[in-house]
Amino acid sequence: MPEVDDRSTPRGAAPVWLSFLARRLLRLVVSLFVLVTLAFAMIHLIPGDPVRTALGSRATPELVQARQHALWLDRPLLEQYWHYLHGLFTGDLGTSFTTNLPVAEVLGERLPNSALLAGLAFAVIMLVSVPLGMLVAAATRTGRRRGTELVFTGVTGVLATVPEFLIGVGLVFVFAVRLQWLPVAGQDGPVSYLLPVAALSLGSIAALTRIVRAETLRVLGEDYLRVARGKRLPTRLLYLRHVLPNMLTATLTLGGLLLAGLVGGTVLVENVFAWPGVGTLVVNSVVQRDYPLAQAVILVLGATVLLVNVAVDLLLGLLDPRSTIRRT
Repeated sequence: MPEVDDRSTPRGAAPVWLSFLARRLLRLVVSLFVLVTLAFAMIHLIPGDPVRTALGSRATPELVQARQHALWLDRPLLEQYWHYLHGLFTGDLGTSFTTNLPVAEVLGERLPNSALLAGLAFAVIMLVSVPLGMLVAAATRTGRRRGTELVFTGVTGVLATVPEFLIGVGLVFVFAVRLQWLPVAGQDGPVSYLLPVAALSLGSIAALTRIVRAETLRVLGEDYLRVARGKRLPTRLLYLRHVLPNMLTATLTLGGLLLAGLVGGTVLVENVFAWPGVGTLVVNSVVQRDYPLAQAVILVLGATVLLVNVAVDLLLGLLDPRSTIRRT
C-alpha cells in the first residue's frame, strides 16, 4: 500500500494552503512588476538616442521628433512609465517601427505558432520520458542488464548536454539536406513540425528520463512496494497504482522547469528552422532596432516563464501537501 500517512493532508492544511497560495501570488506580482520595469527601461538604457539609432543617420529632425513624440520619449520619465503601464492594461503595446502595425497585432499572429510548437514538444517530452524511464528502471533494477544501463546513461548524458539549436542543425543536415525526407524550414503542414519538435524535445527527454528512472528505482526500494510485490499484484497495477503516483512529484518539478526552459529553447530553434513564431520575431526586432516590438516580445516571454513556474508550484502543492508545508 502507498504511504497513506505521509501523503495524507495534515491538520490545518487549508490555512497553510491559503498562505502558500498568497505567497506565490505575491511573488508573481512582484516579479511581474520587476519584469515590466526592466522592459520599460530597456529603451532608456540604449546608448545615445534610440529613435535616431533606429531610423538611421539620414532621418530628418522632424521625423525623429515625430517618432519620439509617438513613443512618449519627449515626456518626463514618470509620465512615460505611467503611459507604458496604461498601455499594458489596455492592450496597447505600441506600434512596430518596421511594419507600422500595432505590436499586439503582430504578436497575436506569431504567438500561437510558438505556443503550439512548445506545447507539442512538452507533450512529447512527458509522453516519452515517463514510460521510458520507468521501463528502463524496471529492466535495470537490482543491477540487472548492466550493459543496457551503461548505454542508457551514456546516450542520455550526451543528449542532455547538447543545446537545442545544435540538435536542430544536426537534424536539418541529416533529414532535410542529406536524406531530403523532411522540409528544411518554414511552417508547411504537419510534417514541418517534426524536426523543430524533435530539436526541442530530445535533450529534455534525455534529462527527464534519467530523473524518472532514478525516482522509479527509489520508489521500488520502499517497504510498501515490497509488501505490494509480496501480494503478487500484477506488474501493470504495481507500477500504475503504486510507483507512478509516488514518483510524480520530482518528475513534475523537473517537467515544469523544462517547460519554462522551452521558452528560451524555442527562440533559438525557431531561428534554425525559420519558424514564423515569437523566436524569429524577437531576433528580427533586435536586428532591425524595432524597440517597441522587442520590448513587447521580451515582456511576453518573461511573463510566460513566471506564470509557468507559479502554475507548477501550485500543481505540486495540490498533489503533495507536504511540499506546501515545507515551502511555506
